[in-house]
Amino acid sequence: MDKRVKFDFEFFFTNGGSIKGEDFRLDISGDDISDKALADYIIEDMRLLMVGETRILNKEIITEKHKRKPVNGSTGKSMLIDLSHTIEDGLVTYKGLPAPVICDYLSREESKKHYEEGTEFQIGKIEMVSNTGTYIDCPFHRFENGKDLSEVGLEAFTDLEGIVIRVPHTETKEVTRAHLENYEVRNRAVLIHTGWDEYWNIEAYYENNPYLTKEAAEYLVSCGVRLVGIDSLNIDNTNGKSRPVHTTLLGAEVLIVEHLCNLQLLPEEGFTFSAIPPKFKGVGTFPVRAMAKVRG
Repeated sequence: MDKRVKFDFEFFFTNGGSIKGEDFRLDISGDDISDKALADYIIEDMRLLMVGETRILNKEIITEKHKRKPVNGSTGKSMLIDLSHTIEDGLVTYKGLPAPVICDYLSREESKKHYEEGTEFQIGKIEMVSNTGTYIDCPFHRFENGKDLSEVGLEAFTDLEGIVIRVPHTETKEVTRAHLENYEVRNRAVLIHTGWDEYWNIEAYYENNPYLTKEAAEYLVSCGVRLVGIDSLNIDNTNGKSRPVHTTLLGAEVLIVEHLCNLQLLPEEGFTFSAIPPKFKGVGTFPVRAMAKVRG
């Protein structure tokens, strides 16, 4: 059913004055839209500047035929898609590595002893190995003299032009050079979508996972890619002690992101990819909030 939102609004300008509107109607996609999304849309559509406080009043969702392109709730010209798994207490990311312990260092109840009534805080405590959740590998992970997280520039983690290459795990577990040819990959973040994330946090995830071959990694390096990600347990074949893909990519300072998810939500092209870790010295791997910004 087509849905519309009917509302009043009042916007106040930071340099003085205000503007009001009554009984506005806009087409929306979905069954609801936030007050902030409505305000952002009106401000952009009317090209308003210096807007401070905004008020959306008497909002009502009605069923009515759409008359123009609907507002999707995110407004603007791009959409953000989260490509990261949630890290929680006891999560097993990789068999043999300890799960994270997430707890209170200072609980809200304990904080009452330190602050006035009604003022409470929580300070969390996290104990974990750096290979937890969705994480990024930089050269120091593999090479003693390679760049650690503090030495890799923000430009290597942020707003990389992306491409998704789909190699379903139901067809093959081995991603070869042939799967990667005939794509524009130079200077891009290459994300390998296998669909393996459907097994996340269950026993099947940890065995016989999809991976890249050494030749595939060498091909990507020769093409000048900037980062390679995969929605799998490991970018290497874990049946054995060698890790040629890590060696090849990190040796060429091509970053790796493992344990991605939601790649099925991305178009093959037309998005940027970011995966930014904290700035740690002496650490080569750490969890990231990986995300794609899809252009409208």
